[in-house]
Amino acid sequence: MTSTATTTDRPTGRRAGPAPVVSFRGVSKNYGAVRAVADLDLELHPGETVALLGPNGAGKSSTLDLLLGLRTADAGSVSLFGTSPQRAIERGKVGAMLQSGGLMTGVKVRELVKLASDLHPGGYPVEQIMDAAGITEIADRMVDKLSGGQEQRVRFALATAGANELIVLDEPTTGMDVSSRQSFWNTMRAQARQGRTVLFATHYLEEADEVADRVIVLHRGRVLADGTAAEIKARAGARRITFDLDGPVDREALRRLPHLTSLEVSGRTVRMQSRDADATVHAAYGLGLYPNNLEVAGLGLEQAFIAITDAATAEEAAR
Repeated sequence: MTSTATTTDRPTGRRAGPAPVVSFRGVSKNYGAVRAVADLDLELHPGETVALLGPNGAGKSSTLDLLLGLRTADAGSVSLFGTSPQRAIERGKVGAMLQSGGLMTGVKVRELVKLASDLHPGGYPVEQIMDAAGITEIADRMVDKLSGGQEQRVRFALATAGANELIVLDEPTTGMDVSSRQSFWNTMRAQARQGRTVLFATHYLEEADEVADRVIVLHRGRVLADGTAAEIKARAGARRITFDLDGPVDREALRRLPHLTSLEVSGRTVRMQSRDADATVHAAYGLGLYPNNLEVAGLGLEQAFIAITDAATAEEAAR
């Protein structure tokens, strides 16, 4: 996969190669005076596992709704497999697992999965679907008697009940315990290895870091960053510095260190972020500090995400 971490280098999200699975061209969506999606250009390609990140109000849900044909764009075009979202779904090319909407009640899990399989043009055997989703042991339980995590796994079973080429997941592991989450992502990796495209929105940034081979950060309905997790981290520019001090901690002196973007002191442990870690550490020694257990590392995806979105918000406020 070829990608960069900046939208200025790749403004349209398009690349040479196979025809895109998903294509957004100049897409905008307004809700009254609120612009949820703003002139969005984006492409997804076969076999990609893509994480969609963004703060609340970034446009993630609206983007997924437009992709699935649940809402209509006010401007621009959305296509799936070269046709409309509705037509692609009718052909059984798309499976979706959404947070909104409840499950059918008054039926058993097995019955609901069988219905999904029967309705899909390329439905899989019911036992295969339940085994892959890890719900075989609750097959005879009534749907309205499930826990939150079990409901999520049933939703996943319904989304993968047939031979879909694109799987869209909205906060898929909400309510799942650690073991269930690991099993879920093992299943999704297997789906991707079979050439399917997986798009998931999540608030668990460690999942995006571990699972996705491409991360898209949305901000106010636009693509703010697009690349691998490593590229997104590098885009943030800052590095983490952690050390312990033997003597009293002078917070005011630490705040004056050059290139500092954040500072946290817990007891005698100092944690900071800097745009130039070498210069910051050198200046700390210049203050007569003698850091113990010094560690300098790149930002994790969560810290990078916060840094990028905060910088974008500050830039907009300054205009």
